Amino acid sequence: MKSHQKWSHIIGIFLVIALFLAACAPKAPAKPKVATFIFTQEFDTLNPLYTNMWFSQITLQLWNGWAWNFDEKNEPVPYLVTELPSIENGGISADGKTITIKLRQDVKWSDGNPLTSDDFVFTYDMTMSPKNAVATTYPYDMLASLEAPDKYTVVMKFDEPFAPWQATFWKGILPAHILKPVFDKDGTIDNAEWNLKPTVGFGPYVFKEWESGSYARFVANPNYWGTKPKIDEIFIRFVPDDASQVNALQAGDGDLGTFIAYSDMPKLEQAGIKIVPAFSGYNEGMFFLISKERGNPAMLDARVRQAIAMGIDRESIVKNLLLGKTGVPASYWDALPFYNTPPQKNYPYDPETAKKLLDEAGWVDSNGDGVRDKDGVELNLKYGTTIREVRQDTQAVVQQDLAKIGIKVELLSYDSDVFFASYDQQGPAATGQLDIMEWSDTTNFPDPDYYYWYCDEIPSDENPQGANWQYLCDEELDGLFKLQTTQVNPDERQKTFQKINQIFHDKVYWLGLWQDPDMWAFGKRLSNYKISGVTPFFNIAEWDFNSAE
Repeated sequence: MKSHQKWSHIIGIFLVIALFLAACAPKAPAKPKVATFIFTQEFDTLNPLYTNMWFSQITLQLWNGWAWNFDEKNEPVPYLVTELPSIENGGISADGKTITIKLRQDVKWSDGNPLTSDDFVFTYDMTMSPKNAVATTYPYDMLASLEAPDKYTVVMKFDEPFAPWQATFWKGILPAHILKPVFDKDGTIDNAEWNLKPTVGFGPYVFKEWESGSYARFVANPNYWGTKPKIDEIFIRFVPDDASQVNALQAGDGDLGTFIAYSDMPKLEQAGIKIVPAFSGYNEGMFFLISKERGNPAMLDARVRQAIAMGIDRESIVKNLLLGKTGVPASYWDALPFYNTPPQKNYPYDPETAKKLLDEAGWVDSNGDGVRDKDGVELNLKYGTTIREVRQDTQAVVQQDLAKIGIKVELLSYDSDVFFASYDQQGPAATGQLDIMEWSDTTNFPDPDYYYWYCDEIPSDENPQGANWQYLCDEELDGLFKLQTTQVNPDERQKTFQKINQIFHDKVYWLGLWQDPDMWAFGKRLSNYKISGVTPFFNIAEWDFNSAE
């Protein structure tokens, strides 16, 4: 018995020693948390001044950012600023022509340099320099002057009050200490390496790698001035189409996807994927080329555009292709009820009236080939969009519907980077190669303003960054759009938008196909996420994996 007790005692000592040694042994490093985002479109650039592309703009929030974000309620919240300017706090002058921004003094670029008013001034200078072929100079061209009285103050001065300032300014800031030497040396930042490899940023993540056609990586910024991100790396995988995205999410190879088709939602939800809508003002719609120099001359006649509106069974498209889970927007401002009053009425599906309108406009089938013509020109329209499956399905329906009223439609589809390429990149939409263009867009949501209907936004060799790919110049409309930017009184601005809405409706400058809120798909691993319809990744630093992962 004593011998047994002795050995038990010895074994106990060895166990204690073993536990002690185990506790003292170096621990294996924790496995990095890598979240995989699935994008169906690849960035065109990562420089915020050179892109209007949604996927590029939302990625900006990972490694760069806006001066102020918008939260899950689409309400503005300070980010780089100490507070949002207002009349009450003195940030907006009594006449509304001066806006003063106070910057936080603890914001640093990822290389340790402070972010200051110099970076804001440099961003403005690079936007306005004619030596840079930026996507647009708007809204910075609305400024009378920009001043930086000290390192952490920016003063914006306007000739007239500018109502949409909060939704339009400072959507990305350039690092002056990185890009100013490039501009001084080359006379432009068009070809700066930073545009595609922005290794210096100020967001919770910093750019690491971009393999074109495959993936991009953003890793946690060790010098981030805010709350340290809980996920170590955001890995963005580029896939060619919706089906590839759905397959990746179902297989657990992706943690986040977006632009989920309604027809794919049931199968994703069955796989445990959570679908979260974010209301962002987007509507899928048709933009028409209305130019005397380009495209089919039929598009110059409002009666032809009205016939197109009544010749397409848009309700059936929503019912059959989108499972009836959304609606047909009657107005470009459909998601902003205050500025969409009185509610616009949709053109009904009425092919017989559509035929009569075409007859009145002089487009008749003179040779019996089934296609209307006038003055020797066939009513043959080029209709282009991206390769998204739902858009190609929509094209097929539109082609069949319009054929019934004597309009021939040639279908063209492109990879998104080609379709959305700028004028100087010979993009088919930007250069006026398409009579009908389809994409999903919104205003400067949650503000009703948008700049690309202006006459001076029509692209040309002298204005390659012009965003008016409709080549539309309506002097009355132009005046109303410019008027609304100066109207700080909401009721006055609402009345102006009523007039704008009526013109859009009567002349069919835009035709809504379906209301298109952002549909996000979250995998089982992700937690603590919130989504904004304006700045989706505003709280990306707080995203995490569930404890079981």
